[in-house]
Amino acid sequence: MRTALAVVFIWFFLGGIAHFIFVEAQMRIVPPYIPWPRAVVLASGGLEILGAVALLWLPTRKMAAWGLFALTLAVTPANIFMLQEAALFPTVPYWLLVLRFPLQAGLLLLIVWIARNKRQH
Repeated sequence: MRTALAVVFIWFFLGGIAHFIFVEAQMRIVPPYIPWPRAVVLASGGLEILGAVALLWLPTRKMAAWGLFALTLAVTPANIFMLQEAALFPTVPYWLLVLRFPLQAGLLLLIVWIARNKRQH
């Protein structure tokens, strides 16, 4: 349980910080049909950090896990956009764009395991 928590916490905490440090780069992966890319990047980064921190406190852990699950699904269009428009992201190897989907599935499974785990530490 602790390892799963650590992995998910680090993933979202560092990912959320990256949204604030690399705003312009993060905005490039927002699909063009989504309005206000800067606001979307900053909001999703803030939610990632908030969710990661909330995982650490037992009373908010389950709610945080389900929130991070929903957030992970909500950012899937960015992953799809990057894969479909790989030429716009020449510094990211194509195989890495493809690998994001099984990694995301694994992350979602970890989040569900945390949310449903009866033995919270």
